[in-house]
Parts: sequence; structure tokens; C-alpha cells
Amino acid sequence: MEIESAAAALQIAVGRLVRRLRQTHVPGELTLSEASVLSRLDRGGPTAPGELAADERVKPQAMGSTLQTLEQRGLVSRSPDPDDGRRVLMTITGEGARLLNDRRSLKTHALAEAIARLSEDERRSLVEAARLLDKLAEEL
Repeated sequence: MEIESAAAALQIAVGRLVRRLRQTHVPGELTLSEASVLSRLDRGGPTAPGELAADERVKPQAMGSTLQTLEQRGLVSRSPDPDDGRRVLMTITGEGARLLNDRRSLKTHALAEAIARLSEDERRSLVEAARLLDKLAEEL
């Protein structure tokens, strides 16, 4: 398979998977960008808004809007950077961590049910594909 064909097939397959996972979205739940920010804060700890914007590859204004929404919902908090009082750090709150965990549980459960219907060989291939997709995401 040529590289362009592989790229097109991958884009279609990943797009379909993302759309199906979005269908498990509950109204009032987190958007994908909000969930991604919460996940970064959960994994990486307190982070400056500019760093979050760079990590998410969005403009600082867009990140500011996302963080404002999360803060209004009590899912993140801001505090002065102890090393540089001119900067602020964003931190996930207990409520943010709970909501993120609930969201992960719902989507993970839906995905796990679908994976359970695959053969053992397909499941092994899927685990390897997930590793490669993560590597590919780092290359983009």
C-alpha cells in the first residue's frame, strides 16, 4: 500500500472511531478540547495557560476561552506561579478529576464492549496499532 493511500485510510478509520465515541457524549458533558485540557492537567500537574495552548496546538485566545469555561464550572482553578508571580498556573480540581474519570469510564466501557467482540488476534493487533497511533500523533 502506498503511503498516501495508507494515510487516507487511516484518516477515515480514525475519523469514524472518533465520531462513534462522540455519540456516547452526554449533553452538558465535556467537549473534546475541554477533556483534553483536563487530561493534560491531570497527568502533568499545574501548567501555565500558554504552555497548555502550545501543547494543544491552539491559539492562546482559544485556550483562554476553554480555561474560562472550565474555571466557571469549577473544574480547574488558577493560582500564582510560586516561581514567577507574574504567571498563573492552572490546576485540575477534585470535581474536574471526578468528571474526567467518569467520562473516561463511559467511553472506555463503550470501547471495551466493542473490543470484546473482536478475536484475540485482532485485540493483539489493536494494542499494537494503539501504540503506533500514539507514536504517529507525536510525529504530526
